[in-house]
Amino acid sequence: MTQDRVIALGFFDGVHLGHAALLTLARKRANAMGLRAAALTFDTHPDTLVFHQPVPLINTIEDRKWLMETRFGLDEVLVAHFDRAMMEMPWESFVDDYLIGALGAKHVICGHDFSFGYRGQGSPARLRRRCSLHGVGVDVVDKVVRGGVTISSTHIRQLIRQGDLEGAAQLLGHCHFLSGPVAHGKELGRRLGFPTANLPLPAGILAPAFGVYAAKVTLPNGASYPAVTNVGIRPTVHDSLGPLVEAWIMDYDGQLYGETIRVDFYTRLRGEQKFPDLESLKAEVLRNAQQTRSYFQHL
Repeated sequence: MTQDRVIALGFFDGVHLGHAALLTLARKRANAMGLRAAALTFDTHPDTLVFHQPVPLINTIEDRKWLMETRFGLDEVLVAHFDRAMMEMPWESFVDDYLIGALGAKHVICGHDFSFGYRGQGSPARLRRRCSLHGVGVDVVDKVVRGGVTISSTHIRQLIRQGDLEGAAQLLGHCHFLSGPVAHGKELGRRLGFPTANLPLPAGILAPAFGVYAAKVTLPNGASYPAVTNVGIRPTVHDSLGPLVEAWIMDYDGQLYGETIRVDFYTRLRGEQKFPDLESLKAEVLRNAQQTRSYFQHL
């Protein structure tokens, strides 16, 4: 039997303050109706198929789900496979057969610019009219504006690309972060006196502007530590590992290989640099460590 749900609709990349309006309302409606609160997202950004243009994403699916469930108390996040069949589905079928028939939607929430179905012919107005035929309510949430800027995943991606992680956080409502399992590196940092936890950039995920950041790393046990974190290709040492997130987790000494960590980016300290020798690199990293401690002391 299909589970009855209140469903928020969207891609939800970044799970920003605009999305928060939908997700908060979904939880509220579900509580009032005695139903499960859910969000529907997709495994592939629609633009990738529609415009044949890959979209580098702010979050992995796992991180998107984690944000929606932990920050907004959703009971579940439904991940639909976005393929050609989904892209070419008539908008009426998306509502009748998929949302209501397969997913058991009893109330639906979408943003003012939500489109769906073949050639994006489904609109919030059509969604409302179609759902009303089935006795299903619809809330359409208006755009959310901060400082005169309409909050959007597109704008936040630009800020992350530029290294403006403080600006991104103001629109996200939380720090931008990356998570994943710690991989083996060349252990150069360990030899220089600051061992790093290396996090390969997940495929298809946007990298912050290359450089050094004041960050915090959260370990599997929930403990959080300040970390000097480099994003980039390490031009001083010319290795071939590809772009990496390297976090020197201060005040922590332990084995993390294979463990999943989360790196929250707070502010960019400098761009990535090529140093004349390893001693110069070490001196600069130690200076960045002091900057990181000072940043968090005054936060």
